[in-house]
Amino acid sequence: MKKEMRIEGREEMQKVKLMEVIIRPYKEKDLPQMINIWNEVVEEGIAFPQEELLDSQTGKGFFASQTHNAVAAAPSTGEIYGLYILHPNNIGRCGHICNASFAVKSSARGLHIGEKLVSDCIAQGKRQGFQIMQFNAVVATNLHARHLYEHLGFNQLGIISKGFRKKDGQYEDICPYYRRLT
Repeated sequence: MKKEMRIEGREEMQKVKLMEVIIRPYKEKDLPQMINIWNEVVEEGIAFPQEELLDSQTGKGFFASQTHNAVAAAPSTGEIYGLYILHPNNIGRCGHICNASFAVKSSARGLHIGEKLVSDCIAQGKRQGFQIMQFNAVVATNLHARHLYEHLGFNQLGIISKGFRKKDGQYEDICPYYRRLT
């Protein structure tokens, strides 16, 4: 006999929906939602270095140029809650180091979507043959991301004073992070 759950409020409804979220490689049909989520983070101006928004053409090219892209999706509805991009951090003798960026839809933040994305990205980095994952510019005030990275075994390399210019023109410190994958 199935138990019925009574769900109170929007937040509880979201939590139930997000329990079914899977991380999977992106599909071309995901691009409009991916572009919207990416642009939401860019527009906030407090985490990504990008200033230009993606449109359907630039978004398609941007995501196609990555080594790997994945989305956090609800299989029953196709709704995308977040994504990541994975690519080399450098070339040649440093080509074994990868870099990644993560974006979670604002309405899904705080529901551990980021943890699922980062964990999958670590596994995918290993599958792609990378030996180290490095994040060059984690904004110091992005405490949730920093806590998550440290929880998942990343080490902070130091602080770059005033290395990030926020949307409001103020400068924030950045904290590079890395983790061995092998």
